[in-house]
Amino acid sequence: MTPPDQRMPDRDAPDQPESTGGMRSDNSPTPGVFPASESLRPTLIGDRYMIAAGHPLVAHVCATILEQGGTAIDAGVAGGLASNVVQADMCNLGGIAPIVLRQAGEARVWAVSGVGTWGRAATIEAFRDRFGDDMPLGVGVGVVPAAADAWLVALERFGTKGLAEVAEPAVQFADAGFPLDRRTASAYGILGRTFQQWPSSAAVYWPNGRPPSVGERLRQPALATTLRRLVEAEQGDDRASAIAAARDAFYKGAIGREIAAWCQAHGGWLDEQDLKSFASTVDPAPFVSYRGHRVFTPPTYTQGPIMLMALKLLQRFDLASLGHNSADTLHLIVEALKLAFAERERAMADPLFAAEPLDALLSDSHIDDLARSIDHAVAIPDPHEATVQRARPKADTTYLCVIDAEGNAFSAMPSDTIDGGPVIPDLGILVSPRGVQSSNRPGHPNALAPGKRPRITPAPALSLGPGDDPRVLAFGCPGGDVIIQAMLQAFINVVDFGMTFQQAVEAPRLASFCFPGSFFPNPHFPQRVDVEGRVAPHVRAELASRGHALSDWSDWEFDAGGTAMVGDVADPGANGRVLGAGADPRRTTYAWGR
Repeated sequence: MTPPDQRMPDRDAPDQPESTGGMRSDNSPTPGVFPASESLRPTLIGDRYMIAAGHPLVAHVCATILEQGGTAIDAGVAGGLASNVVQADMCNLGGIAPIVLRQAGEARVWAVSGVGTWGRAATIEAFRDRFGDDMPLGVGVGVVPAAADAWLVALERFGTKGLAEVAEPAVQFADAGFPLDRRTASAYGILGRTFQQWPSSAAVYWPNGRPPSVGERLRQPALATTLRRLVEAEQGDDRASAIAAARDAFYKGAIGREIAAWCQAHGGWLDEQDLKSFASTVDPAPFVSYRGHRVFTPPTYTQGPIMLMALKLLQRFDLASLGHNSADTLHLIVEALKLAFAERERAMADPLFAAEPLDALLSDSHIDDLARSIDHAVAIPDPHEATVQRARPKADTTYLCVIDAEGNAFSAMPSDTIDGGPVIPDLGILVSPRGVQSSNRPGHPNALAPGKRPRITPAPALSLGPGDDPRVLAFGCPGGDVIIQAMLQAFINVVDFGMTFQQAVEAPRLASFCFPGSFFPNPHFPQRVDVEGRVAPHVRAELASRGHALSDWSDWEFDAGGTAMVGDVADPGANGRVLGAGADPRRTTYAWGR
């Protein structure tokens, strides 16, 4: 990455005496020595570890594990489990948790899928016979809960600690509870609008028959019991086999049977065999090179490859010379994303079912063909049917990333929110409703099918810079179809425009919605681009003149995502790493390091 410019601006003027520091001011009531802050929050700097997470308590859990001698991967799993408790408004142990990670000294980045599959009985014909053209939220769109598997597989294969140690903070938060901050309490109020149909969820999250208030404690005793059952099942001759036994308790034991029974009793498709046969895939993560940096995301069971494709398109242009957030730069970003999202709709799906391999989609020849469509002066005509459907209200996702002094890196995006389906009372988890991101249209590349994963929006990322000991950067963002758009802009802010990590995540951004959305009923808004208010008026006017249908976001729009990144701020050397972190103030995203 381009090293951030850490030099202070020159504030001396010819007619001023040389400054003597902050203790004296000769010509002004204030010294005027120090420059204004370069960002709302500081870019944290450390040399032992760096963390950014969707909630301060999750960052604290990660730091605790690192202080106890764990690696970034141990800490990431502990933080992921804690997020399933502390951020139950944003993710769930019964939900999804795609992960990309890197072990110290390795050039390879691994993708742990963490995405559940449809049950064996869930054919598109059977689904449409039951629901017609609808995809109602609830157990009917449930796929195998995969987050638990993702955390356990990552810990078993790539970690160093046992489950009991990394799960302890999550158990304590679920059992004893924790006080709700204002934003989290508000989220439970908003999400709880669905609880009239799901009394099991209301009993946990609206225990007093109303939305929780700031400062009230959220306790999740059934979830605490489920976590303890996993820890108690951690028995074996060595660490790996013991963790595998805990995993079997969830998918092949009593917990799995309880999940299957709940699904069968409430109109779902999953049975015991669906859970017994499930396993997250662990594969080398696909990547592209951008300005000498290899950028990795999970495969096409996520939308990560959209960012890879857009980066390959943008590499053909000198963005730095066009200027940060200039009309020319933002136009190119929108056009590259528009082309990549069109490819998502045309060809991207669970790679085990996709007709077109990702290598072909990312090939130089295919990217060249797409790039010919880009006109610097005019927006590409909308390639989709020009209809706008009413968007179904949706919640969100969370994100966490950790890098340690050795260069181990963990980047995960857990999701599935409590407005998507009812909590199983005795387990305290829901059945991942992520099937709502499959298509119910026969012939669509992302059409649901037995054993198939929906193509999900969460897509964590890592990048490795050039060199034998490359710079490592982990980054991600919640926000549905905005996820990879915000991630791409933050990454470009660092690589092309030399921003610090904090500056990169704070900078104003935009997002295109000129494609069928990921969530049923897949709303499509022709040429629509939402733009934060901090983007200059003359830039907005120029974008509109090129054919983009602009819509206003606030200056610090929640729906623009909560981007986080941690990584090396200099080339690793003999004296070790120097790490930095950035956390988006648009949300409760929080960074910590040492």
